[in-house]
Amino acid sequence: MTAHGVRILLVDDDPLVRAGLRIILDDPPALTVVGEAADGAEVLAAADAHAPDVVLMDIRMPGLDGLGATELLRRRPDPPEIILLTAFHVDEYVLRALRAGAGGFLLKDTPPAEILRAVTSVAAGEPFLSPAVLRQVLTHVGGTGADGRRQYARSMLSRLSERERAVAVALGQGKSNAEIGGELFLSVATVKAHVSSMLTKLDLNNRTQIALLAHDAELTG
Repeated sequence: MTAHGVRILLVDDDPLVRAGLRIILDDPPALTVVGEAADGAEVLAAADAHAPDVVLMDIRMPGLDGLGATELLRRRPDPPEIILLTAFHVDEYVLRALRAGAGGFLLKDTPPAEILRAVTSVAAGEPFLSPAVLRQVLTHVGGTGADGRRQYARSMLSRLSERERAVAVALGQGKSNAEIGGELFLSVATVKAHVSSMLTKLDLNNRTQIALLAHDAELTG
């Protein structure tokens, strides 16, 4: 995020959707739509051309879909934050995108005020995924590759302190910072500090990825 506000790249194969999002989001100086793309295959070039802070992108597109584009973007140095748009319920597809480092997702019928809040939150480094939605996401974890994911997740979480692991488990149960603080007798600020430390130790992008690790490690009960 620059002194000129949040720079946004819109990616959707439907020009009407892009136009509607531009009307909602193009509100200088706080938010500025700096570019558009109609397909995931155009995202890397558009990101290079416009240097967005946030990419707001449809999941299902012809050619390269939003998941593939997310994975490509998140592999880059200093990548933009990503919010994915979907017209469908939470499913394994969205889960994979969150594992890849997307900062959140929105349904296409999300009210404009919520879209604005999501973009500003994600631009500030706070994933836009409510605890209630996270719990729904975790119910869709599929069984394919579960053994490998469990082994990997447990190896990753072994890097954490005992208290950090407790916070990670609570994140995996879909609890908010306030709920975690109440359960573990910590202040919200201390919970946030633990989350920040875990992100650094695990080289992750956001708290949702920590929650998914805890779930994969089968620590959430």
